[in-house]
Amino acid sequence: MKHLIASTLALALSLPAIAQEAEPEPATPTSVVAAAQDSEWIAIAPDDLLVMDLAPDSYGSDRRVVIQLIPPPFSQPWVENIRTLARAHWWDGTSINRVQDNYVTQWGDVTEEKPVPIGIESPSIPYEVRLPRTYSLNEAGIDHETATFTEARIIGSRDSYASLVGTVAGWPVAMSLDAAWPIHCYGYVGVGRSYAPDTGTGAELYTIIGQPQRHMDRNLAVVGRIIDGMEHLSSLPRGSGELGFYSEEEAHLRTPILSVRLASEMEDAPSFEYLSTESQSFAAYVAVRANRDDAFYTVPAGGVDVCNVEVPVRRVDAEPQS
Repeated sequence: MKHLIASTLALALSLPAIAQEAEPEPATPTSVVAAAQDSEWIAIAPDDLLVMDLAPDSYGSDRRVVIQLIPPPFSQPWVENIRTLARAHWWDGTSINRVQDNYVTQWGDVTEEKPVPIGIESPSIPYEVRLPRTYSLNEAGIDHETATFTEARIIGSRDSYASLVGTVAGWPVAMSLDAAWPIHCYGYVGVGRSYAPDTGTGAELYTIIGQPQRHMDRNLAVVGRIIDGMEHLSSLPRGSGELGFYSEEEAHLRTPILSVRLASEMEDAPSFEYLSTESQSFAAYVAVRANRDDAFYTVPAGGVDVCNVEVPVRRVDAEPQS
């Protein structure tokens, strides 16, 4: 009898554990990405990868930053300038000369006197792409059945800066009734410029190191995003000069740039893939981002900012990450 009671008690105590093990864990962004099929990942072309090697840090550790350049139809004149500058090794020997807290890290020629290769000019085109009328807005809000831009995935309309936000070919964009433009999320790379009508050449580049700077959208060219090594740009000492530029007294804080190369020119180039934003896994990833109900969260947000839907990128070469 005692044996029967003990066995029954043991079974009763084990039932909650068995039931808990049988119940699937709520999905998380990480688990959705981990479960994505290999067929849903898209290789990034070597000509679209810009590899920037900085001088070693104070501990002697290498510092490499990898930038993915934005594809057509966005910002292509500047992107082509950047490829030309990289092939000419123009950035070799320049430096990171501006770090403004919660804003940008900027690099290029601090003297502003280094000649650029022949043919490099400031494009005189708008920062947005005009669209055909392939989507519409209805009185109730967004009509997701007709809201399309080629293969755009609409993320939502609750945006302070645009009628629509979504992703196109792996990139977050904002859209109006007849135009689309890339946006300034954390880690995204833009072209520094002087006052309009100057649009910059691409020789001066910056990346967002704080909250998204959406007010900069359509005022500067977005040309890429940091996909590896962002920590080497976001953790640098802040400049005390105007706009975060290093003063002459802080010249020692400027981080030297050893080289900038297109991956297509390198023998040991890193390789990366991004999760297709037209894939089922990416749709699930967006949904989970907007409605977290795993163990840590008690109140699902019910929505998500486009800049918080970071397009998953993974490294696929054998070289260890620095």
